[in-house]
Amino acid sequence: MSRTDHRRLMRPGPGLAAPLLLAALLAGCGGEQQELQDWMDQQRREVRPSVQPLAPPKKFNPVPYANAQQVDPFSAQKLSVALKQEARQPNSMLAAEMNRRKEPLEAFPLDAMAMVGSVARGGAPVALLRVDNLLYQVKAGDHLGQNYGRVMRITETEVVLREIVQDAAGEWIERNATLQLQERGQEAGK
Repeated sequence: MSRTDHRRLMRPGPGLAAPLLLAALLAGCGGEQQELQDWMDQQRREVRPSVQPLAPPKKFNPVPYANAQQVDPFSAQKLSVALKQEARQPNSMLAAEMNRRKEPLEAFPLDAMAMVGSVARGGAPVALLRVDNLLYQVKAGDHLGQNYGRVMRITETEVVLREIVQDAAGEWIERNATLQLQERGQEAGK
């Protein structure tokens, strides 16, 4: 074997240098690792946690619900009694509404109705309303909607009606509402 061959065998290659260097570093850290472990053990012995004791639970005293036998304020029974009392008042707006016979279109809310056209019958305008895929003819004076609506005026493009509703204070007031003529594109989207 020549001298150059001997040198090649003694010199570590690039794949062998990294593991040798890593082994040397780990051997040097062995003493520091023991120091670190000793310090952590000492800290665990010296540090005492301070935990506040929990307050004892308060005693629960159940209270019976005394209003269970009274009428539910949101019941239909209470609402109907209030409506009847309001209708008995001499100047009440509801008096005439409560004493008349309901019309078929009063079973539907206004947003379920669509004006799809108008015609003139005997010189008076008549609106064509679609409700649940059925067509209804409505003239001035007819009632519709769930808020005691009464048709006041009909034009080619809208139905104007008067409704009786409760305001925030519980008073019955009149308000105007309209049903606009639905264009062909809007009608197909329904």
